[in-house]
Amino acid sequence: MTASATRATPATEATHAGTTATIDHWIGGERFTGDSERSGPIYNPATGATTGRVRFASGSDVDRAVAVAKEASIAWGRSALGKRATILFKFRELVNEHADEIARCIVREHGKVLADARGEVQRGLEVVEFACGIPHLIKGEFSENVSSAVDSYSIRQPLGVVAGITPFNFPIMVPMWMYPVAIAAGNAFVLKPSEKDPSASMMAAELWREAGLPAGVFNVVHGDRIAVERLLEHPDIAAVSFVGSTPIARQIYETATRNGKRVQALGGAKNHMLVLPDADMALAADSAVNAGFGSAGQRCMAISVVVTVGDAGDKLVEMVRERLRAIHVGDGLDAKNDMGPLVTEQHLSRVRQYVDEGLASGATLVADGRDIAANGSRDGFFLGPCLFDHVRPEMSIYRDEIFGPVLSVVRAESYDEALRLINDNPFANGVAIFTTDGAAARRFQSEVQVGMVGINVPIPVPMAYYSFGGWKASLFGDAHVHGGEGVKFYTRGKVVTARWVEKKTGKSLAFPA
Repeated sequence: MTASATRATPATEATHAGTTATIDHWIGGERFTGDSERSGPIYNPATGATTGRVRFASGSDVDRAVAVAKEASIAWGRSALGKRATILFKFRELVNEHADEIARCIVREHGKVLADARGEVQRGLEVVEFACGIPHLIKGEFSENVSSAVDSYSIRQPLGVVAGITPFNFPIMVPMWMYPVAIAAGNAFVLKPSEKDPSASMMAAELWREAGLPAGVFNVVHGDRIAVERLLEHPDIAAVSFVGSTPIARQIYETATRNGKRVQALGGAKNHMLVLPDADMALAADSAVNAGFGSAGQRCMAISVVVTVGDAGDKLVEMVRERLRAIHVGDGLDAKNDMGPLVTEQHLSRVRQYVDEGLASGATLVADGRDIAANGSRDGFFLGPCLFDHVRPEMSIYRDEIFGPVLSVVRAESYDEALRLINDNPFANGVAIFTTDGAAARRFQSEVQVGMVGINVPIPVPMAYYSFGGWKASLFGDAHVHGGEGVKFYTRGKVVTARWVEKKTGKSLAFPA
């Protein structure tokens, strides 16, 4: 049922060998085959070739992972904070040592360019570094003499077994938003990564083992809806973290809470970038391109709508179009390329359909990336940058989360009109304003109804010691991920009131006051 672990994952080995192999699960500190015959393909999006297969867990496979995690969580939850921090520090060093290897693995399965993948690893490492401070982060409070010879204090304790369900677009960073904090807090973790690019999670599992993490504290089960549904209903899982689309986030939240679990479910986005007439237009144009087309738009924090006020639109659209001509699209492992492919052929077809709908609804297609030959070939799941102008709120390209290299420009006559447009949108993950007017920026950060705000910063992803999360349809649950909210999410508080006296108190049936 098991196989010995090596540094390279099966998909990595298969890629080098030109053959296909199968990725197993990771349970109890080693690879685990499981009892299911079902599996799914892994593609290299730059070529369209199948590079491997990943096993899909059955319900009993998930049960095994949870049982192993539950057993491991008992000793791990009682372990010394210093021991946990030491293992976290070692894991951090190992991930840093193998950052380039992990990044290349991400490029082969996701398609993003190498520089982007390296940045993803770095942002994940920042959360690991944050979690290394767990002895300080988990401290409680103490009050002496709340009554005569009575002290009161609070402690935070781990939940036990927690689970993470993560998307394809950040196969190492998003899981690292979750499991370093959860594990540092004393929990055992079961990860269900995306089946589209699973190898990065297996590499992390091997590095956890090398760092000295006890077997069973970190587990990986691959799969589809069967694995997810079992995680959501399993009675021994205390909390679930999720990042994905809004419909699935809502379903995850409703199902898991109905089964008595604590849930943080981050949903979709339609991130706006407001450009006022006084903005530095060169900075705004660079930012719109970088934030709109990085990772081929497959980011939950990508800018997908630029709202221009007054004559800012006439200046900005032409500047953005000029910059799009300089974007090189192709294999992410080629350093000359700025943008890679979309993750699957099905997703490519979906995004192309939105471009067709935008044209049909009357928007102006300023830049058309549909007819593109990347690397001199039609192979791979490529779509070039697409820029729409004169987009209206009723159009599907405005309403829906496209998750591709499609940027829409909506024109507004005033700041108030632009603000209403942004606040009326059901998504509220991230937003940015570009202006040289400090008063306008300060007013905007107060009035906009969005969870993360950038001022002349297009992608306002907070550092690890702040928490990440949106509002409205972009978040289901009360807690954001990582940062202080992450520590609280993966622990529960307990308050102790203690009296230590040298003699008996005698009889008293009165309510303590």
